[in-house]
Amino acid sequence: MCSPLKIVQEGGTGEVVEKKSRFIAQVFPVKTEEEALEHLTSVRKKHYDARHNCFAYVIGEKNETERCSDDGEPSGTAGRPILDVITGCGIHDVLIVVTRYFGGTLLGTGGLVRAYSAAAKQGLDNCAVVEKRRGYYVTVTTDYTDLGKVQYIAAEQGLAEENADYAEDVELVYTIPEEQVAAFEKQVTEKTAGKGKVERGDKTWIYLNI
Repeated sequence: MCSPLKIVQEGGTGEVVEKKSRFIAQVFPVKTEEEALEHLTSVRKKHYDARHNCFAYVIGEKNETERCSDDGEPSGTAGRPILDVITGCGIHDVLIVVTRYFGGTLLGTGGLVRAYSAAAKQGLDNCAVVEKRRGYYVTVTTDYTDLGKVQYIAAEQGLAEENADYAEDVELVYTIPEEQVAAFEKQVTEKTAGKGKVERGDKTWIYLNI
């Protein structure tokens, strides 16, 4: 069974001001390292006059790719705190860039860590985060007599119809998390006395709001 993954469906921004320094976070959903670097280049062009554009990104179901940069800040005070926010929230496939406009006052290493962490967290808080999990397309073919039984089973398991074809028989298509498929197949077979035919199709991702 594949554990559910939390991902950013729609990016967001956040801003923290500390002793007149502005820390502006921008969050982007990314699927590849190349995509992350493209967003980073775009942010650097937009904020060309900023003192620092620090970042971190995590890509892959098991965080296979992790990168972070302090971009001139003291070592470990910017990129790593941003990365820690991402991994601490359990988010995958995301880039966070925190741009700093220097306010004239040094914050010290502890102050920098707190500011970059707070900006990154605020950026994530302003994003649309969803959970995705592995599932299957499952097609049920049933006669009209047993249609209500199949729909009741699906409703009990919180499954929505992806497609329905009403012809001589009824063909219903669901996307079902992989841990639920076997139980669904068993229930349909039992409740329809074997007349309802269940066919497991391709694997897919199922997205759930959290």
